[in-house]
Amino acid sequence: MRIHYVLLHAYGMGGTIRTVFSQANAMAAAGHDVEIASVIRRRDTPQFPLDPRVALTALVDQRDGAAPPDSVARRVWRRLRGRIVPRGEFAAHYFTERVEKAAIDYVSSVSGGVLVTTRPALNLVSARRGPRGVVRIAQEHMNLATHPATVRAEIARHYGRLDALAVLTGTDRRDYQRLLPGTPVVRIPNAVADLGGRRPTTHENRLVVAAGRLTAQKGFDLLIRAFAQVAERHPGWRLRIYGSGAKKAELRRLVTRLGLDGTVALMGRSDHLPDHLAEASVYALSSRFEGLPMVMIEAMGHGLPVVAFDCPTGPGEVLTDGVDGLLVPPGDVGALAAGIGRLIADEELRRRLGAAARETVRDYAPDAVMPLWENLFAGFLGAGVTR
Repeated sequence: MRIHYVLLHAYGMGGTIRTVFSQANAMAAAGHDVEIASVIRRRDTPQFPLDPRVALTALVDQRDGAAPPDSVARRVWRRLRGRIVPRGEFAAHYFTERVEKAAIDYVSSVSGGVLVTTRPALNLVSARRGPRGVVRIAQEHMNLATHPATVRAEIARHYGRLDALAVLTGTDRRDYQRLLPGTPVVRIPNAVADLGGRRPTTHENRLVVAAGRLTAQKGFDLLIRAFAQVAERHPGWRLRIYGSGAKKAELRRLVTRLGLDGTVALMGRSDHLPDHLAEASVYALSSRFEGLPMVMIEAMGHGLPVVAFDCPTGPGEVLTDGVDGLLVPPGDVGALAAGIGRLIADEELRRRLGAAARETVRDYAPDAVMPLWENLFAGFLGAGVTR
């Protein structure tokens, strides 16, 4: 089976890139012919491991000179933007006329097999320019309500030309199916590699951990405010936040303003996140919205109990409150602080929820998820379906 994945920036960081690499690696290991096309390239090497059997190609190489700041890129996009990617798509500023044309040329050149696109901009290119003889599968890694109205309108108008849409949660499936009644919508969660081999936490270190891009979406400002309350009641406990991003300086100022220097640390990006997760006793998820929170699932694989905002979507699709984690109302800083404090104060509860979490994440292991993809692809190829 020939499988073509298309990513915006396969050389970057982020949950979508990591999960697509995991999919591609698993498919190559199963004997399939796999290629990843990166629409742009701004680094020399990928940030995640890639099986040498997976071909990696870049369509637009932007390594010469520094990439322009977002403000400049957006001005260029407004002046030279393509015609398919709508305003409001979160990565729209990348899609200058040249970049969009490169994506169109690649998609239209694919002959046979399966074409998997991984964000609305690329899904729309596939729907409008993908060959009819190719099975076109779109992945959505974010919930529908997160997309602006301009993007939702284009989804409703064009996704019906695709063979199938794959989403991450049951809520996503229901929402997209209502918008696209004639299009097959399937739920396939992202897989997390090596869950069974992860070192379990001892639950002994006075450490709470969180990880993700330092953006407004991840809500680390809310977590830091919550931990200010935790630190008053539980001196000696610390919070470490792993990740990089645009909000780093702002978050650092917040830590200082709340008097949390030495208690809350912004650790930056790490290549050894599994080790850091295993050292902690609690994982906190403070996102304002999610697709499917992969680092949270990885933390559960270490037996870490989770306290999470019950934000749309993801945490509530994975966790059962009081069984394998704690869910608190979205955006409620006091409730997040209370949930963290509850786990800090009760080691037996930490151990019980953490043990249940390790069982829950079996559903996200590659051997559980990859057959769903293989069956989806094979079903369409066997039926010779085109839309």
